[in-house]
Amino acid sequence: MVSSMSTSPYKQLEQEFKKLHAFRGAMSVLRWDAAVMMPRGSAEVRGEQLAALETEHHTMLTAPRISRLLDRAQANTQGLQDWQVANLREMRRQRDHAIATPVSLVSRLAKTVSRAEVCWLEARAQGRFELFAPMLTEVVHLVRDKAALLGQALNLAPYDALVDEFSPGITTADIDAMFKALSRRLPSLIREAIVAQETRPIRPLTGKFPFAKQRSLIVEVMKQVGFPFDRGRLDESEHPFTEGVPGDIRVTTRLDPNDPFTGLLGALHETGHAMYDLGLPQDWRDQPVGRDRGMALEESQSLLTEMIVCRSRPFVRYMQPLLAKHFGVGGPEWDVENIYARLTRVQRSLIRVDADELTYPLHIMLRYEVEKHLLSGELAVRDLPQAWNDGMEDRLGIRPTNDTEGCLQDVHWAVGSFGYFPSYALGAVIAGQLYESLRNDVPALDEQLAHGEFSGLLGWLREHVHGLGAKVPVQDLLRAATGKALSAAAFIRYVEAKYLETAASEAA
Repeated sequence: MVSSMSTSPYKQLEQEFKKLHAFRGAMSVLRWDAAVMMPRGSAEVRGEQLAALETEHHTMLTAPRISRLLDRAQANTQGLQDWQVANLREMRRQRDHAIATPVSLVSRLAKTVSRAEVCWLEARAQGRFELFAPMLTEVVHLVRDKAALLGQALNLAPYDALVDEFSPGITTADIDAMFKALSRRLPSLIREAIVAQETRPIRPLTGKFPFAKQRSLIVEVMKQVGFPFDRGRLDESEHPFTEGVPGDIRVTTRLDPNDPFTGLLGALHETGHAMYDLGLPQDWRDQPVGRDRGMALEESQSLLTEMIVCRSRPFVRYMQPLLAKHFGVGGPEWDVENIYARLTRVQRSLIRVDADELTYPLHIMLRYEVEKHLLSGELAVRDLPQAWNDGMEDRLGIRPTNDTEGCLQDVHWAVGSFGYFPSYALGAVIAGQLYESLRNDVPALDEQLAHGEFSGLLGWLREHVHGLGAKVPVQDLLRAATGKALSAAAFIRYVEAKYLETAASEAA
């Protein structure tokens, strides 16, 4: 054993953060278990376990020893490589975030959100927001306190401090600029797309889609994409998600007995996350610099996979024979054009996770405004259903008839994830921007996808996104990969081409 006297401050920090990484992995698997396996009545026990781990993680990260080592390592960076310097920056960033939030608040939040999630599930099952309102009020108060403290420490506005936790380097100003660009084009594009698709009626699908057969189809496609089932697994949950750490990735999806695409596309969305996590730099796996670069980039990977790649004609060409193989289906409703038309159908719908690419950002804009108003106190929790329903009607021209299809549909606020929703829309925009460059760099992409060949796609993403971990800020990563700063322009070009395709491109 080398004594700490002869080990450099930087190397000692690496050891400490390796331990912290192990704690994060353990918490992740406990959260996965809570959603997939745990009996409902065990929520209280799980809350205690997670709170204990969160508290211990927080205590380790905020220990004076870590601050001393950070200062000493910072004072002597000459001998460090650029990855190590970036790692030091990420360590400090994590420490700064942690030190801004007192351990008592961390513990209260962990216990409260554990109870709130179960309460949300009950309220959602009954479609009664009033059952959830008292718990949500508690969560909002705690998150408000956290946002104020983080904002003070990081010199950011409270809401910006929450966004920074999920998507480092992204500000409300970036989000507002993006939403402005999207709201200038999307409402009219949605109208045009709906008119255009009326000329191409969809034949309804017939057939039975038993869960066992859906699962074997999903597993076959995930394997083909490259998901390693010896270091990961697929399960079912109410809300699809990805948990775990590289080396132990847990993916879930939600199956629908009447539609083989719900579960498949949910699983492929999560596979996009998983492939990012699995592509992170191997050498830095247990260090802060080896983590993903925030949720906007994470969501760009899942949306690029599910929305752009898996809802493309080439992918449908690859998938069509698999549908016949697993479900024994055939006939004109199962031809490539009909499946493609179905997967790219634009509809004004109430549920975010089922929304198409064009209406999806409008769902996010609603949540972004609502959560900012909840945190600032401009909107009382009890008035959330009304504000939500009005906002839905305002943006998409449809109104929820109950709270389950309204403000109870997402788990994010129950678990305290305020500042997270914008990352979905940012993710869509980043995905569009990356895809434009990917197509230029990999001209044979369509041909590869049609043959179920994903190495061109993943090779490009590994080089330009996954393999960089958290080494560079997201804006720099985008500039290096696409030659441009973050902008909605490429995404708008992509959706216009896809949803307003002319007869000429149809024939091609």
